[in-house]
Order: sequence, then C-alpha cells, then structure tokens
Amino acid sequence: MSDQFVGEIRMFGGNFAPMDWAFCDGSTLQISQYDVLYAAIGTTYGGNGTSNFNLPDLRGRVPVHMGTGTGLTPRTIGNSFGTENETLQVAHIPAHSHAINAGGPGTAAAPGGNYPGDSSGFNLYSTAAPDSLMNQASVGSSPPTPAQPHSNLMPAQCIYFIIATNGYFPQRS
Repeated sequence: MSDQFVGEIRMFGGNFAPMDWAFCDGSTLQISQYDVLYAAIGTTYGGNGTSNFNLPDLRGRVPVHMGTGTGLTPRTIGNSFGTENETLQVAHIPAHSHAINAGGPGTAAAPGGNYPGDSSGFNLYSTAAPDSLMNQASVGSSPPTPAQPHSNLMPAQCIYFIIATNGYFPQRS
C-alpha cells in the first residue's frame, strides 16, 4: 500500500489500520503531526483549523459522491445526511383510491343504518345487478396508532474505511 495519495480513502478487510493509514472514524488529529494530510483535506470533516482537524467519519455511513442529481438536493463534500430510523408520516404516503371488494355472509342480524347489499343468490331488497356498490359509510378504517420509527437501513456488510496519512501529495489538475 505504498502508492497512495495523501487523503485517499480505501476499503480494508483487516482489523487494523496499516502503517501510514488511519480509520475513517471521525478522529481528531493534530495539524502539527499530520500537516500534509491537513493540507489535503483541511477542516472539511471538522476541527478548529488552528491546532486540529477531523478525519471523515464513515462509521454507519455509506459514502456518496458530491454534487447534484435529478430530483436530489445538492450534496457537498463533508456533508452527512440520512437516518438509521424513520417515522412514517401521512405526508410520506401518496394519496390513493381503489375499489373495495367484499364478500361473505353478514355479521349482524340487524345492520342498522346500512343498506341491504346485493346478493347474486338472493335479491331480497335489490333489483340491481350483482356486484353493486356498497354504501361508502359502511366502510371505515381503524383509528390511527401512534407513529413508531422503523429501520431505514439497507442490507450491508461492515468493512473498514481507511484514509492515507502519508504518501504522494495529490497535484491539482
């Protein structure tokens, strides 16, 4: 691993950071000790910029290229976004409508306030064709339950991300 650029980030399958590399865990480093790395990344990931700076923190994060895309908000380098858990709100669900098909025997001997439905076998109160519409007031929904967060994580495999603290200094093109 001797051909790296200072500030280069790689995935690493070992359980240690090799020489001249550090874990991308948000650690705070002293500028006086890592001046070349500081020259490459500055305070993009945090730090006070006078005596220290932070490494990127990719723990529990997926790296994403900076920029914009169709339907996306702009992403800037060093920016973190997203949540591990999300509470679904009514505003997240698109409006929809659909038919409700119900069948089977009645569940009440005297269904007061409702209209008799059509039955293809026995048309006691109706002359309508089978499969007529049901009274909309007879269909309801359960009372809402308090919103609970649900997992928003995609399937993943944990691996270390490491950043080069020593190597070739990248030249701007």
